[in-house]
Amino acid sequence: MHDLDLRALEIFRTVAAEGSISKAAAKLNRVQSNVSTRIKQLEEQVQKTLFLRRNRGLTLTPDGELLLAYADRFLQLTIETTEALQDGKPSGVFRIGAMESTAAARLPDILARYNHLHTDVDIELKTDTAGGLVDRLRNHDVEIAFIAEPATFDWANSRPVFEESLVLITPHDFPPPENAIEMSGRTVVAFEAGCAYRRYLEQWLLDNGIVPGSIIAVSSYLAILASVAAGTGFAVVPQSVLDMVTTDGRFRRHLLPGKLARIRTMLTWRSDYSSRKLDALTALLPHL
Repeated sequence: MHDLDLRALEIFRTVAAEGSISKAAAKLNRVQSNVSTRIKQLEEQVQKTLFLRRNRGLTLTPDGELLLAYADRFLQLTIETTEALQDGKPSGVFRIGAMESTAAARLPDILARYNHLHTDVDIELKTDTAGGLVDRLRNHDVEIAFIAEPATFDWANSRPVFEESLVLITPHDFPPPENAIEMSGRTVVAFEAGCAYRRYLEQWLLDNGIVPGSIIAVSSYLAILASVAAGTGFAVVPQSVLDMVTTDGRFRRHLLPGKLARIRTMLTWRSDYSSRKLDALTALLPHL
């Protein structure tokens, strides 16, 4: 067997993560025929079938799973070697995942300092729900992610870096949250399923005997704030997000008690991942 090509392994890993030749080609900025050819050549080289072709896309065979594990380790070692040969300075692309609230309210100043100190690093910041970030992290779409607790996985490490207080916001004509009977049946405005703060909101509603009506799923805090101000329904928003905007009394705020007043955001990374890029960022983050 000839030595495996690094680029071929990167293509293989992308196809495995995306589950599709077309999606992998788009992500790699390559034509589909090129990606298909590289995968076929790799299978011929290792003399194994790496993917099962199904109607809904590609899934890894047991041999493919084995190769993916080695590919992840090999590519990570390549990154560490490159950094070591560059006088130990952080360099290359640093793909960071974050919840929208963290990206907007917590990271700008930190990433500005990071960019000033480490000019050889190109940061790619990707926002998603907590559930989406877990998938991105597992699939190597990002190197690290900022995820609301709980963020405990047997394949990842994490440590707390921020604390958030959740605030219930309601239109002025809505009853106070203590009045469960009148709050029931009202519309909830929230991010799509997979949002950690939506899960906290749903648990709070359950604990307080509030049965919501319909749920309107939106994709940004700006849309949430505008919907509540328009009287559509109520929502839960981190205080750090509210501190960034001028609401001019457009809705009421209700501080939530107990664990909702202190929800930690966890810096999370795969257990097999380490880099000077991560070390440099960790040095700039607060310690809780």
